[in-house]
Amino acid sequence: MNIAILGAGIAGMSCAIALTQAGHTVTVYERNTDEHAGGGMVLWPNASFVLDQLGLLPAVAAAGASPRAMRRLSRNGAALQHLDIGQLDREMGHASHAILRRDLVAILADWLARHGVPIHYGVAGLALTTGADGRASLECADRAPISADLLIGADGRNRSVARQYVLGENHPRFQGFVNWVGAVEVDEDLVEQPGVQDFWGKAERFGVVSITPRKIYWAAAVAAPALDRLPAFDELYQRFADWPAPIPALLRQTPREQLRLIAVHDVDPVERWHRANVLMLGDAAHASLPTSGQGASQALEDAWHLPRCLAAHADNLDQALAAFTALRSPKTKGQTMGARQFANDLFLTDEAECQQRDARAAQVDPAQQIAAMAKGWASGLPMRDSATPA
Repeated sequence: MNIAILGAGIAGMSCAIALTQAGHTVTVYERNTDEHAGGGMVLWPNASFVLDQLGLLPAVAAAGASPRAMRRLSRNGAALQHLDIGQLDREMGHASHAILRRDLVAILADWLARHGVPIHYGVAGLALTTGADGRASLECADRAPISADLLIGADGRNRSVARQYVLGENHPRFQGFVNWVGAVEVDEDLVEQPGVQDFWGKAERFGVVSITPRKIYWAAAVAAPALDRLPAFDELYQRFADWPAPIPALLRQTPREQLRLIAVHDVDPVERWHRANVLMLGDAAHASLPTSGQGASQALEDAWHLPRCLAAHADNLDQALAAFTALRSPKTKGQTMGARQFANDLFLTDEAECQQRDARAAQVDPAQQIAAMAKGWASGLPMRDSATPA
C-alpha cells in the first residue's frame, strides 16, 4: 500500500518504521522545516516493548538510561511516595528508559534515512479535501496535492488537518496550566542516580528526570486561569528559586534560549478516528496531558497496532481503520481522562486541599500502585509473550 504520513514527530516516524517493516511504501511530510527537539520523556515498559519489536531498543537504551525510582515530594522536599520502577519493569517484562526527545527523534530519523524512507520538511499542508473518487488528498500551498492509498494524520494536537477533516473541527482544550520545559547537560553531578523526582506545591509542580547525574530534563508547571492570563516567562525563576535541590541549580544552568513555555492543551476523546482514506493517530487522535506520562508510549503503541489491523483486513481499508480505532480508543481515552484528574489534583489552589492530597499520596501502597500501572499500561499488548529481561 502507498501511505503518506503527515507529521515527522514520534508518532509519525515510528508509524513509518512499522509500516515500512510490514512491506508498505511510506513517505513522511512535515510542516516545519525541522523537528523541534523539546525536552525528554520516560518510555515506560509498554513503549520499550514496541521499540524492541521494531528493533530500535538497543539504540534507545544506549542513548538513555533506565530510571530506578520515582520519588514524589512536597514543595519543601518532604517525602510523599517512593515507587520502585524496577518492580514495574519486572512485572511488565521490559525496562523503562528515560531519553531526551532530540535523541529519540534522531534514532527514528536515522532508521528511516538508512532504509530509504523520505521525510519532506517544510510542506505546508492547507487542508484535506475529498476528490471525485471519494478519497482525500492534501492540498498544499507550494506544491501539487499529495495523494496516497492511506493518508495518516500524525500532525499533532494544535493544527491537525487530519482532525479537521475527520471531525469537522479541531479545538484542543486548554487545561488550566502551563509548562516550562528544559534540558541540560552540566559539568557536575546534580543527582545521585537516574530517576524521577516529582515535587508538588500549591498550584505548582516541578518534575526532574535524570538520565545521568549530569544529563537532566525537567518541567516546571503552574496553574493558569485562562489563555489570556498566562504567566510571564521570567516568572519561572521567581516561583521556583527557593525550591529544593536540584531545582535552583537546574534553573541557573539551563540556557534561557533552550527553554520553552507551553500552554498545555489536550483533546477530547472521540469515537471516530478516520474518514475515507484518512486516519488520525498520535496526538491528533488522542493527545493527553503530560500528567499521563504516556504520550510517547501511546504513539508507539499506535505504530505497533496499525500494520496488524491493515494486515487483518487487507481487502477493506475502512474495516481496517475501524478495527484500529476500536482497539486503541478505549485505552487512550482512559489515559486522557486519568491525566485530567491527576492535573486537577496537582494544581489545587487551596492549601488545606493540597495537604489532604499529599496525605493521601503518602498513604498509598506503592506495590499496589505499581501493579495497577503495570496492568493498565500492558493492556492490549502481548508483552509477556515477547518479553526480554527487564
